[in-house]
Amino acid sequence: MSQLFTPITLGLLRLPNRIIIAPMCQYSADNGKATEWHTMHLGHLALSGAGLLIVEATAVSPEGRISLGDLGLWDDATEQALGDVVQAVKKHATIPLGIQLGHAGRKASCALPWQGGAQLAKSEGGWQTLSASTQPFNPLDEAPQAMSLEQIEQLKAQFVAAARRADRLGFELIELHGAHGYLLHQFLSPLANQRTDHYGGCLQNRMRLLLEIFSEVRAVFPANKALGVRISASDWVDGGWDEQQSVELTSALKELGCDYIHISSGGLSPQQKIPVGPNYQVPFAETIKHKVGMPTIAVGLITEPEQAEAIVATGQADMVALARGILYNPRWPWHAAAKLGAQVQAPPQYWRSEPHRVKGLFKDH
Repeated sequence: MSQLFTPITLGLLRLPNRIIIAPMCQYSADNGKATEWHTMHLGHLALSGAGLLIVEATAVSPEGRISLGDLGLWDDATEQALGDVVQAVKKHATIPLGIQLGHAGRKASCALPWQGGAQLAKSEGGWQTLSASTQPFNPLDEAPQAMSLEQIEQLKAQFVAAARRADRLGFELIELHGAHGYLLHQFLSPLANQRTDHYGGCLQNRMRLLLEIFSEVRAVFPANKALGVRISASDWVDGGWDEQQSVELTSALKELGCDYIHISSGGLSPQQKIPVGPNYQVPFAETIKHKVGMPTIAVGLITEPEQAEAIVATGQADMVALARGILYNPRWPWHAAAKLGAQVQAPPQYWRSEPHRVKGLFKDH
């Protein structure tokens, strides 16, 4: 029996299988508001047969956007627009829906990736960025503003407000974005956090903001819904955030009731040296799973069904996430189920596509 296609429970949220669609920025929002593109994109992926679909990194404030095209959830207009998309998806798909909430920090105010992705000057429509300290991501970038304690309190309130909106919209899971060099990661890493107050210095201080935001979001997000965190397990830079600090952070999150940890790496520094290859991040997931005992999602160049099956079956991680791979092949879970002798959920309109050699592939619930 395929382990990849067995159910798993995150907190009280039951997933039908262990294939996760990772959050993927689309840079296609209108002043933070979801558009018809999001309906097409998410509707497409919602019929993939995966166990969970997590909506792209969604900014909790306008200045928290990576670009002007980033999705947001900070006011009634952005809530209404995303609500229209969610309602359309839920009308035709039963896949559990999650949303990743984040703030880009010093990596905000950038051009769209297909327009170069460089930081925008204020004269180009950019804005003042925020961070733990004043070190920019790139030496040529404008220095971010080191957040005051008042701004930190405002940030926490923004995450809480966005979580309440996500709950109202019907999301069954929230993922806090503490990875890829964005704001919460900037507070975690000693490479970006040079503060001398109780949010900087020792590991406990650098973890403080993420743990406080987690606690405040958990307090307002219903107990029957899941709350997890995405982290970069390593900066891949000497003297930066690393695996051992990730273990310490994950242990602290577990004590606060975190339901899962989604383990990526990198993104904090242009000096990173990443040994990219198949499964290159899986060892981090394996270490955290076995040392902390929290449900783990492994991600990164997991492209083949047998590869994903082996990760789950051997206990390296509890789930696998796909991003670029499922954009390239949006029916990846169908093909994986066919190869692994499993069943996958599909809408009845598509049942006639079942190949003759894999009869019994589809199920309707």
